[in-house]
Formats: sequence, C-alpha cells, structure tokens
Amino acid sequence: MLSYQHIYHAGNLADVHKHASLSVLFELLTKKDKPLSYIETHSGRGVYDLSSVESEKTKEAQFGIKQIKLPENHIYTKLISRIHEEIGENIYPGSPFIAEALLRPTDTLHLMELHPTEYKYLYQYMRYPNTHLHHRDGFEGGLGICPPNPARGMIFIDPSYEVKTEYKTVGDFAIKLHKKWNVGIICIWYPILKENYHFELVETLKTMNNFYKSEVYFSKPATALLGSGLAIINTPFGADEELNKIKKWNF
Repeated sequence: MLSYQHIYHAGNLADVHKHASLSVLFELLTKKDKPLSYIETHSGRGVYDLSSVESEKTKEAQFGIKQIKLPENHIYTKLISRIHEEIGENIYPGSPFIAEALLRPTDTLHLMELHPTEYKYLYQYMRYPNTHLHHRDGFEGGLGICPPNPARGMIFIDPSYEVKTEYKTVGDFAIKLHKKWNVGIICIWYPILKENYHFELVETLKTMNNFYKSEVYFSKPATALLGSGLAIINTPFGADEELNKIKKWNF
C-alpha cells in the first residue's frame, strides 16, 4: 500500500525476529562458492534512523532492538554492533542493507519498492554495483524477474498487510512464483494479530516443498502486533535448527 512507510515501525520486535532469521539464511547460503540471486518485493528504504521524527512518534524501537538482549556471538548481533560502531547508535538496517552487508560481490540483488518516498531513500542508500533497484510493484516485478540469473537464490516477501486481502494475495503469489522458480527459496514474513488473518496464508504455504514456519509471540506487545511469523519454502538444509534458536530469544 502506498500509505505505508516502515520508518514508523523500524527496529520493533518483528524486525528483530525477521532480520535475525534472514541473517542466518544469508550465512548459510554463502557457505557455498556458487553465486546467488536475492530478491525483495517490498524493500522499504533500506536504512532507518531511529532518532527520526517518525520513529520517535511511535517509539516501537524502544520496545524492540533498543530493549531486547541479543546473543553475543550471533551473526545478527555482530552486524548490529558493527553498524553502531561504524555509522551510529541510532541507525537500524533494513533487510536490503543486511543483504548487502552479508552477501558477496558475486551475488546479485534485486530490490523492489513502489512507494515514491521510500524508493527515493532506497536509491540514495543502496546504490551498489551488484544491486538492481526497481521502482515497481513487488508482486508484478517478482514474477517478471523470476527465475533469476543465477537461478540459485532467495526471494523475501514482506508487504504491509494493511488490508486483510493481502494475505491471500501473498499466498497466490507464492504459488505462482513456486511454479516459475521451483528451486528458489521463498521467504515470507507475516504479522500475528488477534484476528489470526495469517492462518489461511500458512495453510496455503504448507502445501509446498520443504515448508518451515517460525513464529514468536511477544511477552509484552506494545501495539496490536502480538507476534511475528516467518514461512519458508525450499528451506535450506540446516536452517531449521538455527532458526529455532531465535524463537527462544526473550521476545
């Protein structure tokens, strides 16, 4: 949706869950020398200033990345610490920035964002040689790009879910995408709300290959968001063990 800007929510507990999980997946995928493709359908601006007016308005990061105790030696923890040291304490990396930091020069990134303001920032922050920016609808663009070259790789789907029909849209998109790119890893984030809109989406995704689900519920929800969910199709070997460890963090 063109009204959504993630800066209001950056660094919340859902971000910690999904970005820590993505960091694990990037670490596993880069163990092989073979290059890969990484695609995002809803990239946002890539980098967030948690001291901004927008972030301060909601203060979601105060109950998220600024409060949670991260395991000392986790790849996500190391990345956050490095960013704080090199850029600033109030800078929070979105998934595009994490991908660029943890993937290699031989890997290819495709980042899609339709919102004009978000795309402007994305263009400002993410102009790297191996990164291709697309000012287009992520669902349309994802189907257009796939199967990518190289065919080995992952797509991350993280829309706003501002309207409940988007859960069905994501499920339908994943089915079409899986048919076009049956070797691709499909990673989908979804919010957990009291209405449980995600139930139907998860049931749809469970029908596909090597399905894995990670859900965490927040002990003290600061908003209507009760928890965070991540579903993966074609889950990489060994990923479930590492991702299950994140579910035990003190959310």
